[in-house]
Amino acid sequence: QVQLVESGGGLVQAGGSLRLACAASGIIFSDYTITWYRQAPGRQREWVAVITSGDGTNYADSVKGRFAISRDNAKSTVYLQMNSLKPEDSADYYCNAQWGLQNYWGQGTQVTVSS
Repeated sequence: QVQLVESGGGLVQAGGSLRLACAASGIIFSDYTITWYRQAPGRQREWVAVITSGDGTNYADSVKGRFAISRDNAKSTVYLQMNSLKPEDSADYYCNAQWGLQNYWGQGTQVTVSS
């Protein structure tokens, strides 16, 4: 059974930092592209950052320079280091694992940034 479990969300003041983790099981993790998405209330889900199986990374313009995605294949975990957080970063954050036609989602972790 495939599982993606996000953790690390919480309440933080503007300017603060959080590190989210996405731990996977049931898949050959190193084969998968992992993407972080977020969804704020009343808004569409948007992608935030992606890391490929070859460790290539890309970021949404809104988080570039503030967020960093990384992976530890030995732990089957992807991290999202979020610095200089802004109130507009408040959302539920989800990780997605994709390889070919295989596509899996986690249950999300909530991030709230107070002003």
